[in-house]
Amino acid sequence: MIERFKKKLLSAIGIEYPIIQAPMAGSPTSPELVAAVSNAGALGSLGAGMLSPQAMTEQVERIRVLTDRPFNVNLFILDPPRPTEAELAEAQARLVPLRAELGLTPAAPPSRFCEDNGDQIAALLELAPPVVSFTFGLLDKGRVAEFQHKGCRVIGSATTTAEARAWEETGADFVCLQGVEGGGHRGTFLGDVEQSGVGLMALLSQAARAVRVPLIAAGGIMDGRGIAAALILGAQAVQLGTAFLCCPESGAHPGWKRRLQRARDDETRLTRVFSGKFARGLVNEFMERLRPFEAQIPPYPIQNALTREIRRAAARQERTEFMSLWAGQGAGLCRSLPAGQLVTVLMEELDAALPGAILSD
Repeated sequence: MIERFKKKLLSAIGIEYPIIQAPMAGSPTSPELVAAVSNAGALGSLGAGMLSPQAMTEQVERIRVLTDRPFNVNLFILDPPRPTEAELAEAQARLVPLRAELGLTPAAPPSRFCEDNGDQIAALLELAPPVVSFTFGLLDKGRVAEFQHKGCRVIGSATTTAEARAWEETGADFVCLQGVEGGGHRGTFLGDVEQSGVGLMALLSQAARAVRVPLIAAGGIMDGRGIAAALILGAQAVQLGTAFLCCPESGAHPGWKRRLQRARDDETRLTRVFSGKFARGLVNEFMERLRPFEAQIPPYPIQNALTREIRRAAARQERTEFMSLWAGQGAGLCRSLPAGQLVTVLMEELDAALPGAILSD
């Protein structure tokens, strides 16, 4: 039964293996990483949430040059930010000492805080990749239907069973369940973010009973045994982000990769200080210094825009203590393998842990 159940998702997307490389927005998910994962028989994903429509188009075109296999493009669902002048002034004043340590002068407010979400969605509809996914919010039924009419499979991200039900009701093809163990931003859009920090095992077990839409498990999965556990609990595939960060095709900063490889299991924390939205990363000086002000920090994408220059300067200066080092709780299990080889190793480990989980035709 488990073999037949899993192959339904694989057949629908057109991939060989139940592995999805997480769409990490920013530098980590380069077109080269996406294509390498897809070429290996899994599903590569482009994190396009911070890209302009033009940049998204260029990167998708590059992926299509590098692979003829299915791939995914992910976008955020965002409302336009409307901060007050007082909120901006307070937030910027808080960052002045950190900017000074990097040789940056006080900055004027950015001209805009993020890309226009409507323009991004329109561009993605035009590009019509084989798979599209969304996080931070809920796409309406009409838009879901538009993407499906274009031939796209739609994945919605959920951090609770209620969010999984909401995506099922919109007509999403699949739901990706994000356990609190996962690295990067929490995608919670219903209810209290901290109360919605459900571990993957508890979340997957309950959501599998509550919805009929096929589930993808994400959060802390780093090896074949983790994949096996997710499949047993009801997932049809898994999504791994941190596991791919140390691959040579990943655009993650070298200092970030070094920190990942020596990370302990208790070295990550959820924080709002970098972006204004709770995200899990390796604890560093930036986190510690702004931790007392966490409740006062403006929401995403405002804080994210205000700290962007700091993070970029820190990367240029090799100062990881001021960078956002997103990582899941299994970060110490990272492997510096080419992405395609990592997919092969993961499948070998899965077969050892759960023989016959995925049958060939």
